[in-house]
Amino acid sequence: MTAVRRLPAVSPARLRDRTWPLGRPCCGLALDMGSARTRAWLTGRGLILDVPTVTFPGTGAVYPIQRGTIVDVPGTARMLERLLGHRLPRLARPLVVVTAPVLDGPAYRERARAAVEVLRPRGVLTVPTARAVAVATGADLSRPLLVVDIGAHLTEVVLLVDGAVFDARRTALGTTDLSHTGAPTEICDAITTMINSMLAQDRTSLTADALSRGALLAGGGALRPELTCRLAGSLHAPLQPVPAPHTAAIRGAATLLRTAHTHPSAMSTPPSGREDHRVR
Repeated sequence: MTAVRRLPAVSPARLRDRTWPLGRPCCGLALDMGSARTRAWLTGRGLILDVPTVTFPGTGAVYPIQRGTIVDVPGTARMLERLLGHRLPRLARPLVVVTAPVLDGPAYRERARAAVEVLRPRGVLTVPTARAVAVATGADLSRPLLVVDIGAHLTEVVLLVDGAVFDARRTALGTTDLSHTGAPTEICDAITTMINSMLAQDRTSLTADALSRGALLAGGGALRPELTCRLAGSLHAPLQPVPAPHTAAIRGAATLLRTAHTHPSAMSTPPSGREDHRVR
């Protein structure tokens, strides 16, 4: 984990009143950049963006994020500038919270940070998508929690323990594959295999305990009965589809954004430099 400098505690009242140079109020932005959709949440305005993840460099549509990986950083930056440049307050330097797939690790966070630079952030924080989902549901993070996130092009199975990632698996399958014959069975089999692998390799009872209480089901796949019914039968365990599962990650990131201003990087980063930290 990136080391950060500890600063004296600041009261909530002072944080609310805190301004940036020239009297500009603090601006916060939560981002969930998926392979199919990009969503943004702006402090004081709520969800301001829910659009396809695509850019148009002049030669047709280009998809800069594929299967949960940022494959085109300049393209992602152009997309963010086109979608958000005119929506942010004038002269604002936002604090940005970005959701990130668990298993892409530092590579995704570094590429996301490079793309977000186009918005001139004063700080960038990253949060595992699974944790953002858990926060959005108000889940009890003091107990082991299994999160199954079925996105458009990527499915992750993540075990959270004390709110941190304990184990994770992924498969490059998602709801866009459902147009193919046999895809629901293939996706459910892949999820079942990943969870069984986690159970087999876990020398504790954490995975089993989390599964017995019911896995959180998020992403667009949670809205597809051909997946959820088949998966419940395959796992022989309860599932807990989260409310509005396709927007759970951005809602959780927005919740974390409300407290992110207390993070040292949010208060110590000067206008000329920006830092990247991970919210666990």
